[in-house]
Amino acid sequence: MTGLREVFSHFGVPDAVDILIVAAVIYWIILLIRGTRSFQMLIGLVLLILVLLISQMGGLMTVHWILHNFLSSIILIIVVVFQSDIRRALSTVGKNPFPFVAASPHGAPIVEEIIDAALSMSRRQIGALIVLEREAAVENHVEVGVILDAAVTKELIACLFFPPSPLHDGAVLIQGERLKAARCFLPLTANPRVLNTLGTRHRAALGLTEETDAVVIVVSASEEKGTISLAIGGKLTRNLDANRLRRVLYNIFVTKRKRRRFFRF
Repeated sequence: MTGLREVFSHFGVPDAVDILIVAAVIYWIILLIRGTRSFQMLIGLVLLILVLLISQMGGLMTVHWILHNFLSSIILIIVVVFQSDIRRALSTVGKNPFPFVAASPHGAPIVEEIIDAALSMSRRQIGALIVLEREAAVENHVEVGVILDAAVTKELIACLFFPPSPLHDGAVLIQGERLKAARCFLPLTANPRVLNTLGTRHRAALGLTEETDAVVIVVSASEEKGTISLAIGGKLTRNLDANRLRRVLYNIFVTKRKRRRFFRF
């Protein structure tokens, strides 16, 4: 108790501000990599540190020696393992220097246009791949095709994916309230546990969402009867109807947008 009393006796406003800044940065980093493969690697790294502490307290000298030497270069390990996330974080900061102030990039009207386009293409059994960027920029993971920078409308999205269109291959990229590009090519997942029955569109959707926090809508072509799937955080939800698709997208882009307005100036 005496030690705690002595610590708090020297605790001032600068210390409180210091702790709040560090906590805010850690929280922002977690939000940035949440749902990506890097988040799983971060959890693994934390578990290794916990095992190191337990081995030290338990007298497990060999385990402690191995982990101590492995983690002694922790900064180098972080740079190597999380290099893509560090680039993505710096890109996100450059695009949005105040991450706790900004609103979610998509609003209800944009989401409705996207849903209507997906349902229309599903009924006509036209294959489509729609990328919705969130906090993290996806340019480092996407081979951008043709820059459009157009307003998001269901008619434009449907026209882009109609087979005679020269831009129907690949994905469309939506950033904020703009349809940024078409004919974009996404990285395919390397996960060996993915079903062999999944086509290229589904594998591309999983590949991008494993590396970023983007949301990818997949509309299957005629061979799968125009089913709609949603990829988030490296996981694929298939056979979505209109209500489920709307509920998930509204929860991600509309409800959270309203909650974050509290942080605006």
